[in-house]
This record gives sequence, C-alpha cells and structure tokens, in this order.
Amino acid sequence: MTIAVVGAGAIGGLLGARLSHAGEDVILVARGPHLAAMREHGVTLRGASGELVAHPRCTDDMGAVAEASVVFITLKAHSIPAVAPMLGSALSPDAAVVGAMNGIPWWYFPDRHLESVDPGGVIARSIPYGQVVGCVVYPAATIVSPGVIEHEEGDRFSLGEPDGSRSQRVQRISAMLAAAGFRAPIQTRLRNEIWLKVIGNATLNPVSALTRTTLAGMLRSEGGRRLLRTLMEEAEAVALSLDVQLPVSIDKRLEGAAAVGEHKTSMLQDLEAGRPLEIDALLGAVIELAGDRNVPVPSLRALYGLTKLLEAGRP
Repeated sequence: MTIAVVGAGAIGGLLGARLSHAGEDVILVARGPHLAAMREHGVTLRGASGELVAHPRCTDDMGAVAEASVVFITLKAHSIPAVAPMLGSALSPDAAVVGAMNGIPWWYFPDRHLESVDPGGVIARSIPYGQVVGCVVYPAATIVSPGVIEHEEGDRFSLGEPDGSRSQRVQRISAMLAAAGFRAPIQTRLRNEIWLKVIGNATLNPVSALTRTTLAGMLRSEGGRRLLRTLMEEAEAVALSLDVQLPVSIDKRLEGAAAVGEHKTSMLQDLEAGRPLEIDALLGAVIELAGDRNVPVPSLRALYGLTKLLEAGRP
C-alpha cells in the first residue's frame, strides 16, 4: 500500500526512510532545503545500527496524499490547523490518518475540541473522526543537515483506535511498522499512554527551553528533580480528573528521562533553530483542561507564562 508522511522532518523522515527501505511505497511531504536534499540524494538515516539511504517519493504538494491508504501526520501540533483543510480535501475517504505528534491530540474528545490544540475546530472539521488512528511517538531524532537524520534512540510507535478496538486497519498499520523494524504495540486504552507522554512533554520541554539544558542536565541536581516532580504532579492531577490511569509513576518517568542522557528536547531544538515553540499542544492543553476540571495548577501556569515570554522576546 502507499503511505504518505505529512511533515517529513526528523520523525517523519525516520518513519519514511525505514518504511521505504522495507519496500513500502512512500510519499514524503516536506518543504525547503530538506525537501530539495531528499529529492536529490534520498533520505540518509544514521543511528546505532549504522547508516541507510532510502529514496521515497518527495514532494511539497499536499494533493499527493490522495494516493495513500495510510497518512502519517508528523507535523508539530501548532502547524496542523494551517494545512488541515488542504489535507482533508485531498484525503481518500478510505485512508487511515495516523496522528503522530506530541501533546493532547485534536481527536482526544470525540464531542468537543480543545482551543489550545485545534483553534476554532478546523482540524476536526477537516479530518473525519472515523478516519483517525491514534499514535504515541517515542523515538528521538534530529535533522543534522538537510536530508540527513540522526536517529538517537527509541523505536516505539504505540497505536490505538480512538474507541479502543483492535480493528483490522490498526493491525495492518502495526504489522507494517513492525516489518520496518519498529515496535508498534496496539493499545486498547491509548489515552492512558498519551497522558504518560504528555506529563513529560508538558514539563521537560518548556523547562529545557527556559534553562537551555538537556534531559540529563535538568535532572542532575536535587533541585531540578524537585521542580520537575512538582510540575509533573500537577499534570498528573489533571489526568486523574479525566479518569486516566497512568501506567508508570512520576519517579519512574523522571528516571526514564534522565536515562536518555544529554538529549535536547524538541522545544529546545526549536528555540535554538528559531522555530515556533510547541507550547499550547504540550502545556496549554493541560492548563485548559485543568480549568475545565477545576484542578489547581499554579506551577504549570507560571511555567506557561514564562515560556510564552521566552518565545515573545526572541529576536
């Protein structure tokens, strides 16, 4: 089958390169120098297991997704509203749309939208709920130069239908990813795993950007651990108010982050590259939900305000 990857940056390029190398027909939708390099030289993927070069089709034409039976969205969450109408109009009515991004996804609630994630509900209007497959992304990767991606660690993409079923389509997508060398477990309660990732992203990312510190650096001191534990406890309280059952404790979550080592979070990478920061989908959504559920999150609100000031004050 044909697979399209919309937003083929570091994670999208990793997905596309491995799927193409495994023999799938892949279309990468990208732009700028990265697109030009991939068109001319292919996608170079470097990691602990060596280097591979794949040659998927590459384009900046969103209309190309019409060919695809599976469409991965690997854009940053704040970039999706601008392209959602074009993507939705190009989608095949039978295509599965896998939302592979950080934060609370736009489809999380079937009967409402989060303004911080989907302003005005444009994504939900453009992409039919019935075509969505959920995904939690774990790999860490970086574009080290146009067309060249460093795969730092992780190979897990957890999948799940929004209704928790083990549908044929999610089983096909899982098998396809497994054949490309990824771990792709199917989760019947994917929202629990989404929140486990959100609790890290909503805290580690903005603190990393504000302090210009790696994961290991933030957690090296007891003060850093105490700060992050406080922030994560507030985010956990929001999750619990939504009847989410977290599969891992906060202490285990902190240990896992420290074990990644001297890795720069995606928000710190965006800050250094002069790109917009993914604040609202990661942290703003948690605060919006806290307001809905009357959960006090004073530390998260302070962190949100500081991170917004950081972004506004950049040259």
